[in-house]
Amino acid sequence: MPEPTAKTISKCAECGLETPDRVCMSIDGRGSKNCPTLLHKETLAEANLEYQEAETYNFAQKASMQEADCYANRDQQPYVMQPSKTRMVEIYEFAEKMNFKRLGLAFCIGLSREAQIVEQILKGRGFEVVSVLCKAGRTSKEMIGITDKDKIYRGTDEAMCNPIFQAKLLNRARTELNILLGLCVGHDSLFFKHAEAPTTVLAVKDRVTGHNPLAAIYLSDSYYRKIKPPL
Repeated sequence: MPEPTAKTISKCAECGLETPDRVCMSIDGRGSKNCPTLLHKETLAEANLEYQEAETYNFAQKASMQEADCYANRDQQPYVMQPSKTRMVEIYEFAEKMNFKRLGLAFCIGLSREAQIVEQILKGRGFEVVSVLCKAGRTSKEMIGITDKDKIYRGTDEAMCNPIFQAKLLNRARTELNILLGLCVGHDSLFFKHAEAPTTVLAVKDRVTGHNPLAAIYLSDSYYRKIKPPL
């Protein structure tokens, strides 16, 4: 694989075109600078070939069906998007479409109450739920070289979050779909890396905004100006 260069690295977030005018949305559309739709046709062909594998084909098909099912009154013309389903509903409906029976729930101990509610909802839909919190195993942070100054509660033998243990426990249980609830940045990455079943995210951790990280993005020109680099 050739070394990436400034001209070949995708920069979709920098695209200034209106959505309907983009080549990724319209056959007559245009591409902005570093447009992967125009520049990486070989990689696109490789990616699209992956969908021919039976399991991937079925997973992608059901995911696309679920995407459409989250909008109401699609028979109306002209159609105006009418979102109708929450993330929680979307997750269990997708799992039902896939005929999954056993779901994994990897959650932060700080969201134990929320995890209990999620488990109740999923069980009510007929799923078996295997749940593991982040502190399971009570492994000391000192094992990964964390000294007192980098602990939350200094002067204690603080238990570390153990996403690898969470992933391995769910692997052992042979979960068919894993749901992440509030794992820390980095810990979630380790979970993704070590989990064998596909994983989706119900909510991510944001200690300041009540686990709504986009609040800071929406307010980045006002109350959260401090997160942006200085002009």
